[in-house]
Amino acid sequence: MEEALELIFVPGPGIGHIVSAIEVGKLIVNEDTRLSITYLLINDPAVREYTNSRQVHPRLRLLNLPELAEVSSDFQTKSKLPEIKSVGRVDRQKPLVREAVVGIMATETRVAGLVVDMFCLTMTDVADEFSIPAYLFFASGAGFLSLMVYMRRLTDEHGADITEFRDSDEKFSVPGFVNPVPARVLPSAMLDKDGGSVAVMSSARHIRKVRGIFINTFQELEPNLFQSLSISNEDKLPPVYAVGPIVNFQTSPDSKYSDAIEFLDHQPRKSVVFLCFGSEGRFSDAQIRELAAALESTGRRFLWSLRRGNQSESSNAAVESILPEGFLERTKGVGRVMVGWAPQAAVLAHPAVRGFVSHCGWNSILESMWCGVPMAAWPLYAEQQINAFQVVEEVGVAVEVRVDYRGGSGVVVGADEIAAAIGRLMEGEKGVRERAEEMREKSSGAVADGGSSRIFLAKLVRDIIDNSSG
Repeated sequence: MEEALELIFVPGPGIGHIVSAIEVGKLIVNEDTRLSITYLLINDPAVREYTNSRQVHPRLRLLNLPELAEVSSDFQTKSKLPEIKSVGRVDRQKPLVREAVVGIMATETRVAGLVVDMFCLTMTDVADEFSIPAYLFFASGAGFLSLMVYMRRLTDEHGADITEFRDSDEKFSVPGFVNPVPARVLPSAMLDKDGGSVAVMSSARHIRKVRGIFINTFQELEPNLFQSLSISNEDKLPPVYAVGPIVNFQTSPDSKYSDAIEFLDHQPRKSVVFLCFGSEGRFSDAQIRELAAALESTGRRFLWSLRRGNQSESSNAAVESILPEGFLERTKGVGRVMVGWAPQAAVLAHPAVRGFVSHCGWNSILESMWCGVPMAAWPLYAEQQINAFQVVEEVGVAVEVRVDYRGGSGVVVGADEIAAAIGRLMEGEKGVRERAEEMREKSSGAVADGGSSRIFLAKLVRDIIDNSSG
């Protein structure tokens, strides 16, 4: 009987990262029956609610780490950016991860490797302590990975202070990008003088410590970037595997969100613009009013997932109070406002949906392309600006609202500008709709038998098993 092997997986905080980590874990264990995975989950109420309600797979085990008291002494927590606060929070989990690894190894289970999320790269230090191979699961695209590698080199080898590029007109020749990358679409964390840039560069340096990088992308989506990463001797990168798109459309939408699907069921085919900005995507009251005015002026059918401020400010009454007076009544029948989260995957897959106004989170991009739905790019935070630049300028599946928009900046995009972008999206400017359809076919082909991502997945699993015996 062949020896059983265990992977220990440390996903990043947040539902989006947990879902992707679990879905890729299913692919890995289904590829080879010797493998099982234990997930070490950073304590979070939303994550507990999600994981406690699911039996994910017989060979996937979910282990919630103990809760830690919040502290503010780490350099990462000085930053106001939520993604950098997450990095600082992850770094404080090292003793708990170390303890969990000791417990797993004490059962005489053979540990084949420690898999870390892109927000958990400093956890490779724990793998070093136990002489365990480390792997990076990169939940974003190859474009952001290439940008991290490039900026690390610019910082370490050329002495650049990348925070000085904030608000500059500088453009960068990032390997794998066809077009020069403007400084205005660099992630806010890279430009953050309050610890964000330091944290991102620290993570980038840890990339070279892993045995392999598997990315939630597919080769046909980012061919130049993938080739550049695969042949990059200068950066001493490990093997790179494209194993996506990792999307999950199998779960039926929760019944409490069925009114969204019911609304779509009564709309003509390819007539609705869907607006959704992620689990953390919130606008100021002034921006919400401009967006509402834009939707009304277009006369388009719409489904809008709307969040305002914190959760207590996102009640139906609170949201209605800041919409233009009479907006809901005037748009009744052609539009629907959903307060809070919407069943995004189910909505994008619905035949009534024609376009998607999105914050350009990577999971949202992949879901949109899987369904062949073109996008209007309106990024808010994290790496969404570089993602938006990619889908507009590099891939051609999106039109631009503003690819350099940053949430919390105080900037308000006017109704006329938003309405113009929605018009271009719904009318299919510059072959965007045709390109989205092409990506739909290529994304499904990548994960089919004999597809590029299936081939890379098999190679990844073989390499994990081979490295475990080295």
